[in-house]
Amino acid sequence: MAMDIGTIRGLGTVVVMVAFVGVLLWAYSGKRKARFDADALLPFADEPNSLSRAEHELASGSNNQ
Repeated sequence: MAMDIGTIRGLGTVVVMVAFVGVLLWAYSGKRKARFDADALLPFADEPNSLSRAEHELASGSNNQ
């Protein structure tokens, strides 16, 4: 059985599609939600004195009453 270029490209497409679906299932799995939520806060981890939103508004004077 000789494989022509169309068959090889078709198999490559199927392999890439299966890999893509695998990555989607991995990324949206409920078991990883806690880790992804924690990783989303990593850019803010090195801020020693992070202010809450209310404290930030008071410090900047944008709380006009």
